Amino acid sequence: MTDRNEPLQQIKLRRDNALRLLVEGVPYIRWMGIRFDRRGDELTATMPFDEKLIGNPFLPAIHGGATAAFLEIAALVELSWSAMWEDLESGRIAPDAAMPESLPRLPKTIDFTVDYLRSGLPRDAYARARVVRSGRRYASVHVEAWQDNRAKLIAQATAHFLMPQG
Repeated sequence: MTDRNEPLQQIKLRRDNALRLLVEGVPYIRWMGIRFDRRGDELTATMPFDEKLIGNPFLPAIHGGATAAFLEIAALVELSWSAMWEDLESGRIAPDAAMPESLPRLPKTIDFTVDYLRSGLPRDAYARARVVRSGRRYASVHVEAWQDNRAKLIAQATAHFLMPQG
């Protein structure tokens, strides 16, 4: 348990380090270039535009698979982040890259349903996920993605995950 008078900078450093290790632990997230911006306990995922994401060069439009992967990654990271938040804040856990056992195990996807609402244009995309329900074994997450205007979603998804045990 941490001291209530722990310096804010130390708390922020622990939060940022935990998020960095969570994201860097998945090579596919790095390959897609997805980043996460943390404001307190809220995460916003950003998928910077890259030519490799284009599925239809005649429109051009981001490939549906890239959009689905972006949504799933945003949901998975949000769920993992929210599951470890209390332990992270209290100092009960402090993930360390040198100690792989200190890194949280990721939930496993049970099912994932995407609604494609409009074509993803050749520009950056953003996503935010919300944990709808999280129990000891099962969790449900809703995630939305947009580009220039949050009110004009390009896609949304519902995901169900099996939570890691132990």
